[in-house]
Amino acid sequence: MARLRNLLLLGGTGEALRLARELQGHARVRCISSLAGRTETPERPPGDVRIGGFGGIDGLRDYLVAEKIDLVLDATHPFAAQMARHAHEACAVLNIPRAKLVRPPWVASPGDRWTMMPSVAAAATFLRFHPARRIFLTVGRQEIGPFVPLGRDDGGREAGRWFLTRMIDPPADDVAVPQGETILARGPFAPDDEKALMQQHRIDLLVTKNSGGAAGKIAAAAELHIPVLMIERPPLPPGTALDSVGAALGWINIHAV
Repeated sequence: MARLRNLLLLGGTGEALRLARELQGHARVRCISSLAGRTETPERPPGDVRIGGFGGIDGLRDYLVAEKIDLVLDATHPFAAQMARHAHEACAVLNIPRAKLVRPPWVASPGDRWTMMPSVAAAATFLRFHPARRIFLTVGRQEIGPFVPLGRDDGGREAGRWFLTRMIDPPADDVAVPQGETILARGPFAPDDEKALMQQHRIDLLVTKNSGGAAGKIAAAAELHIPVLMIERPPLPPGTALDSVGAALGWINIHAV
């Protein structure tokens, strides 16, 4: 009997979780799910799981060799640019087939009030000159720092903003958060609930990353005519890009013979 092909599934997204479930008991593939460990209580996928970083490109390359990995499917978040780059470079050196599963981005509809931003830092800088005073901030707990000074009322034109900051896990005790209110919640969020939240807090601007997937807050902002600072995705590394779990399963099956 031929040995199972070892697949390293770089996860942490809903798509990666669904893929791990689909691969459970696969006749030709052993799936090892890797989670970065940045979320305190992630939903654990079935099968073999490793948690934590690899220690850069060299550490990832050593792991691929030690575990006899045959395939790598990168299903990390669309903004996990460093992990995507490391996976591309390590697999290229070892000639291991690799693909990137990335959900389609949101696309503005007629009437949407989006301003595209190249980065979180750019969005924070732009906000200094924006008239909005009550901002719904959904960029993740690791990237709230640039917005903290905007909540300090020092009499300057750009100061005194109020932020509704949403994240999955609380920040570390020594990490400052923007002035306002912080809520902890895990999506997906229904459009009606997002609309009620924005109305309750009198939000006049949404700042978010173009993560794609469930679009409750985007639909709510459009209905309420709230402008959006939309942070663009980092570019993908070269290689195969897949836009659905079904496409990823097809790619795995082709390479698992």
